Amino acid sequence: MYQKVLKTAIRTGCILLGIFLFLNIVNPLVANAENNNSKPVIYLHDGAIDEYVSYLLLSTMDSVDLKGVIIVNADCIDIPAVNTQWKFQQFTGQTDIPVALSRARGWNPFPWDFRKQCIQQGNVGLLNDYESAPGYPSGEKLLKKSLKRAIKNKEPVTLLVNCPLTPLYLVLSKNPELEKGIKRLIWMGGAINVPGNLGNPPAIPKQAANQEAEWNVFWDPSSTKWVFKNTSFPIIEFPLDITDNAKITKEFLTKLKKQGEKYKYSRLAFQSYSIITGLSEVNQAGYEMWDVLTTTFLEKPGLITNSSELKLDVITEGKKQGALVKKKKGRKVRVMFEFDHDSYYKYVLQKFKK
Repeated sequence: MYQKVLKTAIRTGCILLGIFLFLNIVNPLVANAENNNSKPVIYLHDGAIDEYVSYLLLSTMDSVDLKGVIIVNADCIDIPAVNTQWKFQQFTGQTDIPVALSRARGWNPFPWDFRKQCIQQGNVGLLNDYESAPGYPSGEKLLKKSLKRAIKNKEPVTLLVNCPLTPLYLVLSKNPELEKGIKRLIWMGGAINVPGNLGNPPAIPKQAANQEAEWNVFWDPSSTKWVFKNTSFPIIEFPLDITDNAKITKEFLTKLKKQGEKYKYSRLAFQSYSIITGLSEVNQAGYEMWDVLTTTFLEKPGLITNSSELKLDVITEGKKQGALVKKKKGRKVRVMFEFDHDSYYKYVLQKFKK
């Protein structure tokens, strides 16, 4: 009998020892291995409120190895936009990540009422005490250098682009061999089966507006068409069809504000969205989380519930310039159409508990 008790005790001890070793040795090693497998990402954006909040979300993702941030002077004002990005990176403690300013120029400029919001963003309470950027190097040089390194290290990067595609055109049209450094493009842009966003709110003269174009294409339709026609890396597109449904709801803002009493990331996100919530129709009513939704795909692709592979082309001239159209000989693009709303909001709120 005593031998049975002894054997049972030894067996139980071995089990407990195994659990201890797993929790304290094996499990941390697995966690470190997962972190070491983080995806290299370069983030391009044009300084809208939602794009800064997207960066804040990116900074919480252990699965992302952010290699650089490039600002495009589209929906922003160049120098203030870079300064605001640098303030965000001081806030998150990521000042080792390079920030650069693209030299891209658009065909159809964004309205000034939209562009000035990057200044307001840089002046929110939590960012007031941070410094401006130490310099404004070329975004194209940073992208070129990053792609060369990606090819050399045999570790192609994911491009997260929440703005026009012009910087890609500027780099790849002169250096087509650098396409090998791009694993995929995740892009917020275009409108497929829904109206565009040029006329709602009334941002441009009636004579120039069309109901089919979205701003990130309309700003420079020719560069978008060039990228579609002359590259072969996978494109994952988040058009207005899906992103217009990522509403900044009252329930979401209320929870974000409540979390902000304890978590500084929630507080900064709430201060940021407070800049544009409640604006009049003239200034940008109907502001959505277009870019944050797109950014979540890096870590939570399972939130997407409906997507299709389409062949798309870009209209570059005339009344419908900036529109994406389906075409038999167009570029293959994986287009996202629907997402799990409840899981999306829970995910974003949870990530900002920091």
